[in-house]
Amino acid sequence: MVNDQDRAFEFYTQILGFEKKREIPFEDGRWLTIVSNEDKDGVELLLAPLQFEPAIVYQKALYEAGMPALTLTVDDIDHEYNRLTQLGIVFSMVPTQMGISKLAVFDDTCGNKVQLVQVL
Repeated sequence: MVNDQDRAFEFYTQILGFEKKREIPFEDGRWLTIVSNEDKDGVELLLAPLQFEPAIVYQKALYEAGMPALTLTVDDIDHEYNRLTQLGIVFSMVPTQMGISKLAVFDDTCGNKVQLVQVL
């Protein structure tokens, strides 16, 4: 769920490097999905516009609790942290060792926290 579909599309493609998979217009908006540029036939991420009051409440509650709405696995979290920080991304949690993983959390500019995970 994103509070601004255009801004989300720009963020996820221009900053994070995803690519558009589908854009299907419908009555009150569009069905817009993105995929990893490394696996164009892999899992699609829907950038769903917030048009349903319970979804708005849910997204806000997750964000205020600091809970990530999305988790992405990366090969080198320190590299991604440095790259994204240089692009102006704000992290609420810097890369932190937790058991066999290293985690970091940032704001996607569209109402969500995103967690990066590197399994060591």
